[in-house]
Amino acid sequence: MSSGPMSGGPVSGAPVSSGPPPPALAVHGLSVRHPHPEGPVLAVDEVSLTVAPGEALVLLGRSGSGKTTLARTVLGLPGRGARVDGRVELGGTELTGRPERELARIRGRRIGYVPQDPTGSLDPLRRIGAQLAEVLLRHRIAADRRAARAAVPGLLDTAGITEPERVARSFPHQLSGGLRQRAAVALAICCGPELLIADEPTTALDALVRAHVLDLFDRLRAERGTALLLVTHDLGAARRIGGRVAVMQAGRIVETGPAEQVLDRPEHALTAELVAARPGARP
Repeated sequence: MSSGPMSGGPVSGAPVSSGPPPPALAVHGLSVRHPHPEGPVLAVDEVSLTVAPGEALVLLGRSGSGKTTLARTVLGLPGRGARVDGRVELGGTELTGRPERELARIRGRRIGYVPQDPTGSLDPLRRIGAQLAEVLLRHRIAADRRAARAAVPGLLDTAGITEPERVARSFPHQLSGGLRQRAAVALAICCGPELLIADEPTTALDALVRAHVLDLFDRLRAERGTALLLVTHDLGAARRIGGRVAVMQAGRIVETGPAEQVLDRPEHALTAELVAARPGARP
């Protein structure tokens, strides 16, 4: 899985080709097997995909389809004892086979992660502002603690929080679910990552907050060129985000294409079932 040293290269004095930039994310033949007493369980099966800078790719599927395992494997967190085959590249940099210390520096700095439950990324014993400042210092985005603290209100404002000073002084349990999720988004984007992975980020939110979070993702793509990998079973979220949709079943991608095409004119039976099962779907 680990890549060897690059061979070849431009000859001295020769013009360097200025081709298109590499994808923000490229996954090549990725398979993930989890250990089990009765034999390894194949959770992701030979998946290949790309996400360009500023593009959104929605991983759509039922629970257990492998979409969360795929997303966490991109993060370098496939699970204890998992066997990973294939390659994952971030902006042309191969991630597979890298030691955890290197991956930990990449997570947060170049890849932002928004979990379904914000308690997975928020420390319940620390104020929101202190947590944001720590991330800025850890990844050397801020020169010192004073600069890190000064940057916090602007980051919370970017995440759609209208009272950033109050939220910065608050502990997670003092905030509503919607505010906690937006604080988690602020943590994920504070270092200006090139790729944002959001795993069912709107499941527990009401319709208005859900729309605000999805609109924030769209704004990040438009204004910063952030690539988005959105994991969801929510067709409404997939339609609102747009971009491309990849439908997963039993660890494989069974249909992919522009969101409008896949959701309005599904070709695979599973996609048609998902569309038909959506509340309010036309018969």
